[in-house]
Amino acid sequence: MTTVTQKKGKILIVDDNEDILKAANIFLKRHFEKIDLTDNPESIPYYLNRESYDLILLDMNFTRDVSSGKEGFDWLERILHIDPNAVVVLMTAYGDIQTAVKAIKAGATNFVLKPWENNSFLATLYSSIQLRESKLEIENLRSKQQELNTYVNNKYKEIIGQSPAIQKVFYLIDRVASTDANVLILGENGTGKELIANAIHRNSLRNREPFVGVDLGSISESLFESELFGHKKGAFTDAKEDRAGRFEVASGGTLFLDEIGNLSLALQAKLLTSLQSRKINRVGSNKLLNVDIRLICATNLPLYEMVEEQTFRQDLLYRINTIEIHLPPLRERLEDIPLLANHFLKIYSRKYNKKNLSISKKAISNLQQHSWPGNIRELQHSIERAVIMSSEIILQPHDFDIYLKPNSNQNSTEHQKLEDVEKTLIQKTLLKYEGNITKTANELGITRPALYRRLKKHGL
Repeated sequence: MTTVTQKKGKILIVDDNEDILKAANIFLKRHFEKIDLTDNPESIPYYLNRESYDLILLDMNFTRDVSSGKEGFDWLERILHIDPNAVVVLMTAYGDIQTAVKAIKAGATNFVLKPWENNSFLATLYSSIQLRESKLEIENLRSKQQELNTYVNNKYKEIIGQSPAIQKVFYLIDRVASTDANVLILGENGTGKELIANAIHRNSLRNREPFVGVDLGSISESLFESELFGHKKGAFTDAKEDRAGRFEVASGGTLFLDEIGNLSLALQAKLLTSLQSRKINRVGSNKLLNVDIRLICATNLPLYEMVEEQTFRQDLLYRINTIEIHLPPLRERLEDIPLLANHFLKIYSRKYNKKNLSISKKAISNLQQHSWPGNIRELQHSIERAVIMSSEIILQPHDFDIYLKPNSNQNSTEHQKLEDVEKTLIQKTLLKYEGNITKTANELGITRPALYRRLKKHGL
């Protein structure tokens, strides 16, 4: 049984001698997938823009200059400008060793003399095409590596930190980003909840669609439905035209609801209805509109305690917290302060045109001793003020004294004593009620979820 070998390889032959073109075409079309011919070198750009050739056979001499090879070298340069990975084999009837060396140095892959010997000619073309495949493979690997490097470097480009606490957050983003799971981000003010939401969106399958953020804490109850669901012209006094709400604008992408804990129970009910049905209707309209959103919510409030206190709907909490991400406060990731401080220093050095600024080791040490109740936002503002006010190129502790109050040993000791008192009290109450959580929580005057959090904090 005869095995048919599939021909492969696309070749462009450029020569002003029609006999050469015919001879090459008759011989090579038996061995290669496609042969294109042209007797006009001016048509080379046209062919290269239309097809990706594995090899270009280029004559070195055309009508205006029959022996020097100058035209061939000129066209070689232009071909490599169009396609840096092009494989070009030069042909000439007047070749010598010096011309061959010059051609290779100019970027040619190989060199053949006319008339050619068929077997040698074919071997030269096959080896040249293999080189083309290797070039493309290397270029592909290089491109993938660059893309990977860009992805790694930019994946969390606005989230600065290497501490175990922030690495845990990165891990959770990696796990959840590619899904459509609802995410609840919990953390104190200034910890960067919106940055985390943005990172989830950028690394999701929806990253080419809108990311729409809404600060629910700043929307009045009267404007809530109009802002989120939109309105029809004439629906109320100031509704002078139709307007899409945030749900519609975000459809296909991600809707980020910040400060969701600030919603009243009545507004929570309206939000829940839309989240359950994935349908909304604009104020003043009875027409239901389908919306396709990925939901991310955030708050600095203790939602679980609010559920116990019946100020936050339990069914809404279940709807929004498929995955929870807890952002650590800055005081729990002090090792990230040097990175954050220098990051903000670069930003504000450029902004205020102050070159070569740096922060002294002592100043960094002081920053790491501060409790940072305002978290990263407070650190950012402190660095900005220091850059503005300092007249030196090295920021010293006194540049921050106006704004920072380092923790004293006394404060740390008092805090530790309070922690110890709380732990001891919980232990005694648990023993009193033989581990009964409900009775222990009632005795301490806190909710069961609050007690569970304290048990976890103290390792009980």
